[in-house]
Amino acid sequence: MSKYKVNDLKEPEFVLMDKLKHSDLFPFIKKAHQKRNLVFYFFNSINLLFGIVLLTLMLKEVVKGDFRFSEEFTYFSYGLISTFALIPLHEYIHALAYKFVGATNTSYAMNLRKFYFMAMADKFVADSKEFRIVILAPFVSISIVCLILYVSFSGIWKFYPIGLFFTHTLFCSGDFGLLSYLESNKSKEIYTYDDKASGESVSYTH
Repeated sequence: MSKYKVNDLKEPEFVLMDKLKHSDLFPFIKKAHQKRNLVFYFFNSINLLFGIVLLTLMLKEVVKGDFRFSEEFTYFSYGLISTFALIPLHEYIHALAYKFVGATNTSYAMNLRKFYFMAMADKFVADSKEFRIVILAPFVSISIVCLILYVSFSGIWKFYPIGLFFTHTLFCSGDFGLLSYLESNKSKEIYTYDDKASGESVSYTH
């Protein structure tokens, strides 16, 4: 748990880095994804690799005559659609991760028009390590569940968890954008907190 409180983040010991309005989340994420760092290459590589594996698997089953492409795509689409139902769980896992690193006051925010959803820990100061745990918790947890489902299912139903994993990974682009922000500033120790009242997240460096 971070040893600092919001009132501790004062100059000259701490320097303000960013104030991110939650309504401006998408431009911030887009800019973060433009950074050519380890997170950028990992996120794009995993999507490219998964796309190649998926196409290979689908073609293999079609050639064998086990399934038609339309059948595979139908069950893949079931997973894709189910991902929307995972959004509350995704944010709940973020909140659980916040509690794991020491936060006590968690809440949620969303904007359907801009299609963003987020979990917050009002006025809880998280350091870089803690924030990485919060960011990655849903991706890691749900990916493991998708893997278990893939191993457990048989036949055409295997395409369901594939669709679930693929779409959820794309939905994690915001999380990976925040991770890219941390990676681009890995030489600094960053402290960040959410201000629910002002609708913004604030980052300081030490």
